[in-house]
Amino acid sequence: MTDKTRKAPARPAITVTAADHAMLSRIAAGAANTMPELAAELTHELDRARILPEGRVSAEHVHIGSEVTYRDESTGRETKVTLVWPEHADIEKNRISVMTPIGVALIGMASGRSIDWTTRSGDVKRLTVVAVGQPAGETAAA
Repeated sequence: MTDKTRKAPARPAITVTAADHAMLSRIAAGAANTMPELAAELTHELDRARILPEGRVSAEHVHIGSEVTYRDESTGRETKVTLVWPEHADIEKNRISVMTPIGVALIGMASGRSIDWTTRSGDVKRLTVVAVGQPAGETAAA
């Protein structure tokens, strides 16, 4: 068994909105040359996602605009971030782009679910979504 097959245990089911799925599919296709590994990972996630009908949003699943608290299982540290489109990312405001390794890992996840993800440095970490919510005063389109 190689490291690549060993690092990928069964992934939890994910759910995305139809609008997020359409936009993320376009972004992944556009990033295929500039960020091939991340684009491939995002495409893989989108291919296995359950897609909600147009206009429906699941409050229990991470979508663009969700405020997410997750726990790094190797350190026990909890972090709260808002998942945003790349142009709205601002690490100082804890607004992380969906086009980052952790953003791809979080999209579509439900509270209580865990997933392995690979950092930019190549380390494999496990995170657990502790809570999913909506930032105060913001909408999912943010």
